Amino acid sequence: MLIHKIYQELQDIPEDKLAEIYDLIHYFRLGLEQEQIQPRIPGLLTGTLGDDFFEPLSEEELQQWE
Repeated sequence: MLIHKIYQELQDIPEDKLAEIYDLIHYFRLGLEQEQIQPRIPGLLTGTLGDDFFEPLSEEELQQWE
């Protein structure tokens, strides 16, 4: 089981380095919680688009995409 492998790896880490491992795990877990709290919904924008958004790009701008 993976959790046992993690425990075994932790046993081989020097005591003075455990605080760094704790910080890594703690902030990783907090990041996971943030993902669950604020799911991203692709394609939905707040606000409105101005008319300039729909204007064709200039030749110079088009060449930058090539």
